[in-house]
Amino acid sequence: MAGHNQFALLGQRRFLPFFVVQAVGAFNDNVYRQAIIGLLFFLGVSTRERSIYAMLAPAIFILPYFLFSALAGQFAEKLEKQRLIVITTTMEIVIMSLAALGFLTQSMPVLLVALFCTGLQSTLFGPVKYSVLPSILKPEELTGGNGLVEMGTSLSILGGMIAGGMIFTLAGSHGPVVASVAVIALAVAGNIAARLIPKVDAGAPGLKINWHPLSESLAVLRMARKQKAVRNAVLGVSWFWFVGTVLTSQLPAYAEINLGGGSTLYIFALALFSVGTGTGSLLCEKLSARTVEIGLVPLGAFGMSAFLFDLYFARTGTVAASGLDVAGFLRQPGSVRIVIDLLGIGLFTGLFVVPLFALIQSRTPKSEMSRVFAALNIQNSGFIVLAAMAGLLTQSVLDWSVPQLFLALAIANVLVAGYIFSIVPEFLMRFLSWVMVRALYRLRRTGIEEHVPDEGAALIVCNHVSYMDALILAAVIPRPVRFVMYYRIFNIPVMRWIFRTAKAIPIASPKEDAELMQRAFDAIDAALAEGELVCIFPEGALTRDGDIARFRSGVEKILARRPVPVVPLALKGMWSSMWSRRDTRLGRMRVPRRFRAHIEVVAAPAVDGTATDAAALEARVRALRGDDA
Repeated sequence: MAGHNQFALLGQRRFLPFFVVQAVGAFNDNVYRQAIIGLLFFLGVSTRERSIYAMLAPAIFILPYFLFSALAGQFAEKLEKQRLIVITTTMEIVIMSLAALGFLTQSMPVLLVALFCTGLQSTLFGPVKYSVLPSILKPEELTGGNGLVEMGTSLSILGGMIAGGMIFTLAGSHGPVVASVAVIALAVAGNIAARLIPKVDAGAPGLKINWHPLSESLAVLRMARKQKAVRNAVLGVSWFWFVGTVLTSQLPAYAEINLGGGSTLYIFALALFSVGTGTGSLLCEKLSARTVEIGLVPLGAFGMSAFLFDLYFARTGTVAASGLDVAGFLRQPGSVRIVIDLLGIGLFTGLFVVPLFALIQSRTPKSEMSRVFAALNIQNSGFIVLAAMAGLLTQSVLDWSVPQLFLALAIANVLVAGYIFSIVPEFLMRFLSWVMVRALYRLRRTGIEEHVPDEGAALIVCNHVSYMDALILAAVIPRPVRFVMYYRIFNIPVMRWIFRTAKAIPIASPKEDAELMQRAFDAIDAALAEGELVCIFPEGALTRDGDIARFRSGVEKILARRPVPVVPLALKGMWSSMWSRRDTRLGRMRVPRRFRAHIEVVAAPAVDGTATDAAALEARVRALRGDDA
């Protein structure tokens, strides 16, 4: 699969109609909201009245998320998902027809009622938007699919704001008619695309609906906290919304006061952030090698803070110039640095949030996923409100400038990220292993996607060549893997923390520690009983000559207790790369003889655990590896 490109998903019916639905929906929401602002200018209302709308509109739009997210999560769990998407896009046609009436009659009360209904429709669509992806994508496609969705959403929001803001500028007195036709036409387009989405089975068709919003909201929030990694991924996504809300809400004032421009320069700054976010989202699949690589999350978090810090120092005060357009701004000293900072913040924001969505999807049972995303929406809306309050507090009470607020946001981001990573060290563990593997090797994988099962228990057997074998396999297998490894390798300094955090299982021979060996077999059996992947190196030790040693009987003991499918894997090219026993201990401390060596992991079809033994598995692994040690 070395030639796979995530954009290939856009040519497949299982993904393209859904992508169009979510992109058109985000575009239409922002066309509508900006067209309302355009109508206010068209009607010549006072600055005070526009300010009242600016405060009311976000609250009206977000209120349904608090009230109805829990109910929406249950509907998304109980109903066939394509049917629910058709229902919500049909609702959008009705709502935008009401909005059109508001534009034509120039009635703000009608437009605000329609805005509330738009928030309600978005609330119902939210849980199905991300819970549908694991049903239509393979595990190795989750990161790329989420990256495309985030890219599409970012650019659709930006495009919708620009298009909606231009309607009354270009159409003049015909603005109400043009706005009415635009929002209805976009809603109809989304509904047509929704009808092309293939059927997607319900996660829990037998679910009994709890109509009480408060008790169900508390229930879904508790559901999202069951797994520590998922709980903190949800927290991370909500923090992403907090950072994004603070940043984008301050860009209009920043463009005017600190950059010397107006609305055009504000749109340019927003475009830089949005393009950066879309680019970072798309890069996730390439950087993760098509696995759910949460090691990118620390990289994204600290990259965001680094560029936020630099944005503060790039322009700490006001500028003498005013009324600059984009070209005029770019001619000013230091403008390129600000452009790079805004792009960088967006890029690392994409690297931060996409793996978090993929982690939630990969670690949450399908029967609970929609409700977990409903909990995410509730928490997101709370963080958005907190972001708005933080902006008001820092400017109205503390009298901070916009650059000072960016500096505070950079510091807060480091603290929040550090808190998340301290509670769930798996994020930092994956980051360290991601850096180590990709710094030392160029990986190729063959047969992994086809032969490693997407779900359910399986035992993976592989030849054992170097101290890096577990990290390399973890980098190419889309699912989390429990590695069984010799306790002396498990206890290597630094690596011990990585292996322990990854829930590796240390094992010893009966002569060395019979009790540890028994605990290891019990842990293996428990992991397989829970439907996890377990990987063992049946040779029992690193190869000393590059050849594959005889597979020991431990694999047969495991299968006797729990006869699960067995997937043979082979590592190729590792013997002469680094940290194998080809070198002495002193030799392993030098620069490796083949830095950034090409290595390969090859998988064969799974075999029945009841119809194999150690010798047969050894023969399969030998055949897979061939002569490429």
